Amino acid sequence: MSGQERFTAMFREHYPLVLAFVARRIDPGRAHDVVADTFTTAWRHIDRLPDQPLPWLYRVALNCLANELRADRRQTRVAEKIAGHGIEQEPDHALSVITDTGLRQALLRLTAADREALLLIGWEGLDNEAAATVLGCTVVAFKVRVHRARRRLTRLLEMSDAEDLAGKVRSA
Repeated sequence: MSGQERFTAMFREHYPLVLAFVARRIDPGRAHDVVADTFTTAWRHIDRLPDQPLPWLYRVALNCLANELRADRRQTRVAEKIAGHGIEQEPDHALSVITDTGLRQALLRLTAADREALLLIGWEGLDNEAAATVLGCTVVAFKVRVHRARRRLTRLLEMSDAEDLAGKVRSA
């Protein structure tokens, strides 16, 4: 199979998954640009892609997304200097689809690294090996990260439940 045929097959199979992955992290209108950059990088490295390229594509997408967000921050700083006041940051779109307010609030209170580790497992459905590839760490380090993130999330949810119970007792 030629490089072009391999790329075409990979693109057809993984484009929707990579687009959904990116769209949960950035404005859906801009997600297409990030995904285009991701597949441009894949095309440049077509001869070196792993047999299962999806985790690699997610990793590249995160790097492209980081570049996009850095550019946004630079533009925001320039706009703030020009306007003389702050500009509100956009919320995380991945979290806006979570319907349980308590869970959403707890996830928002986690660090970005903890939240990303949990979302790669729970939302993207990746296994530990693939998620470790996405984050650029070892499988053991990823397992530790997920374990700690789950503990932190559990504590935050328990605190939220306790606060809800206290509020109900006060209002009764």
